[in-house]
Amino acid sequence: MSGNSRAGNMRTGGQILVDQLLIHGVDHVFCVPGESYLAALDAFHSVADRIRLVVCRHEGGAATMAEAYGKLTGKPGICFVTRGPGASHAMIGIHTAYEDATPLILFVGQVDRAVRGREAFQEIDTRAFFGSVSKWAADIDSPERIPEQVSHAFHLACAGRCGPVVLGLPEDMQTERSAVVDLERYRVVRPAPSPADIETFATVLSRSRRPLLLIGGGGWNARSTELLTAFAERHDLPVAASFRCQDHLDNRHPSYVGDLSAGIDPALGELVKQADLIVSIGPRFGELTTRGYTLVTPPRPQQRLVHVLPNADDLGRVYQGEALIVSSQENFLTAISSLPQQPARKEWGEWRRQMRTAYEATRKPESCPGALDLGQAMLAFNEAAPENLMCAVDAGNFNGWVHRFVQARGFRSMIGPANGAMGYAIPAAIAAKFVAPERPLVVFVGDGGFMMTASELATAAQYGLSMTVVVFNNGLYGTIRMYQEQQYPDRYPATELVNPDFVAFARSFGAFATLVERTEDFMPAMQAAMAHKGLSLVELRYDPEAITTRATLSGLKAKTLAARARAGSA
Repeated sequence: MSGNSRAGNMRTGGQILVDQLLIHGVDHVFCVPGESYLAALDAFHSVADRIRLVVCRHEGGAATMAEAYGKLTGKPGICFVTRGPGASHAMIGIHTAYEDATPLILFVGQVDRAVRGREAFQEIDTRAFFGSVSKWAADIDSPERIPEQVSHAFHLACAGRCGPVVLGLPEDMQTERSAVVDLERYRVVRPAPSPADIETFATVLSRSRRPLLLIGGGGWNARSTELLTAFAERHDLPVAASFRCQDHLDNRHPSYVGDLSAGIDPALGELVKQADLIVSIGPRFGELTTRGYTLVTPPRPQQRLVHVLPNADDLGRVYQGEALIVSSQENFLTAISSLPQQPARKEWGEWRRQMRTAYEATRKPESCPGALDLGQAMLAFNEAAPENLMCAVDAGNFNGWVHRFVQARGFRSMIGPANGAMGYAIPAAIAAKFVAPERPLVVFVGDGGFMMTASELATAAQYGLSMTVVVFNNGLYGTIRMYQEQQYPDRYPATELVNPDFVAFARSFGAFATLVERTEDFMPAMQAAMAHKGLSLVELRYDPEAITTRATLSGLKAKTLAARARAGSA
């Protein structure tokens, strides 16, 4: 317990709440203010030297910033929003945290306890609304319960498979006074493998000839990546990453062989099928990682499977295997770090080199229609990028050029939403600059995703953050247009966009901004933008035909029509 006792420690619920955040090590809070939590806001004023309260322009942006903060630090990101519309806007950040296994705590200002259930102004049911996309959702109904429930929220957000927790704060509860005793700072408890688990793993690995390590999921840290790198080097093993987890191993490392995500490289997909063992450390084997459950087929894959997850509830849910191990990534990698080299190491090395060669081949871009060759542009950027670069990458087809040609340089050098949430990158980058202000940061976002959270450029400008936003502008919701070409050619409702002048828009926030329409102009523009102290934007205006790194719109249409013609003549 802290030194506070009940006698002589009378505080409002808002003060008690903020005191608990201090105890649990909170240093940043992302919010959009609301009258439903004025007492908590007032308490933040008294601790402004210890907690930075970041005011955002939209609750979706605030929740995404908190999610990115949690993803980057491993500590729960903290977000405050008001009830009703504010809570609804924040839902996207909660869903991202749930899918991406990110620790986050959302505090929602609520109606007074006395009028609850009467459909009071902006009333919302915390449990019903957030229950299916959070680890726990509840209202704090008494100031005496604040230390207990906040402590539980921190422990739960970081336990097992990390995730979001939502706590409602009735407005009158925040002003009620109590002499409650504070609790101690939360502790992170991580599961570890048993000796029998490690023995089984060692046996299965020793019998393999074409093993593949698959890494991903939430809960990684710098130590995990160090242990992974050392293990892969010691045993000369190939390592693939699941969607949005490329930065769990430096992509320039000879063991890195690519990512199993949207638009999987066909050569990598075939090699995954040839593997005789997959050691999956962290991923849950979703639809993207398995290319629609075809590379690793449920319930019993053609490859032997060792599946390591921090939550027992996820093991055996879809896939069976030789070993299903409940453990955090760090504890599992620590336990296997001392395993002796195996006689098959030479054979593993040949297999690893085969997979690495395939990865290096896929980094050679196909021709790109139009005057701006995105593949060549991203390759040039990759070669010139600073070693400590951080990238925030939005959802959309454009990100294929980033993920294929820009290499992640180590842990937390590239973040994005595994749940595919558009509009993620700009608010995530803002959180990243608060976490690591000294690192250069580039945001990659499509024109559709940019307009979803472009208002948060005002937040970046307000706090004087230095970051470069690269907008891929093809005038389309590209991913959906791609699917239209594959399923409904010549019928394209709802995917064409009329965009504003992005350069003028950015300049209205005081940013340096420029337009690029030719390959040779890209790197000079990027160098000027990244050298600028403050906010900068580079708009890439490119041919809509360049719909993916490997396909054009007209090519997809022709392929679809040809397939229909063959089906009709059969």
